[in-house]
Amino acid sequence: MTLRFLSLPRRGQRDPAQLDPHVGAYGGEPVDRRGSRISLPAFGAMAILALAIVGAAARLAAQTPTPAATAKPGIVRRLADVKFASDDDVKCLNGVVENGDPATGPSTFILKATSGCVVAPHYHTAEEQLIVVRGDVLTGMHGMKETLLEPGGFAMMPGKQTHWFTCMSKEGCLMFVTFDRTYDIVWVKDEK
Repeated sequence: MTLRFLSLPRRGQRDPAQLDPHVGAYGGEPVDRRGSRISLPAFGAMAILALAIVGAAARLAAQTPTPAATAKPGIVRRLADVKFASDDDVKCLNGVVENGDPATGPSTFILKATSGCVVAPHYHTAEEQLIVVRGDVLTGMHGMKETLLEPGGFAMMPGKQTHWFTCMSKEGCLMFVTFDRTYDIVWVKDEK
């Protein structure tokens, strides 16, 4: 079909209305973009090449995994469905991994602390980010003044930066903590 449009006369060519209506502008033969005639074998070769290119593109598209096929599944969890577990090091702290694998890379934890729960000075190799969901959390970092974070409060502790926190609310505290790489913890004596 495309070749038909290419057979229309160009500037300086005769008007098709003046040509025999039973014969195209070039005698019904295919033409290239310049209006030159294309031989039937050349036209056939171009058609076969075009089909081969389309076929190769279709095979490549079928082999390329779609983002949905390679992406990990999403996570949706109500707070009521979270199965908190006791922390091995800090008995007043309960938590669970919400996303990722702390043994191999980035991860997100949800933590629940009882009123008065103190997490002693420590640091991680990873950068840690803390977001308070419920309660008031007194947060401190080496070289910085302690700050009381209310719900929505945020803190970022760079890797190997000593920090600590205390849940100050009577009803306890709820927070999300993320780590940008494999999780570890190093307890620091007399840093506060």
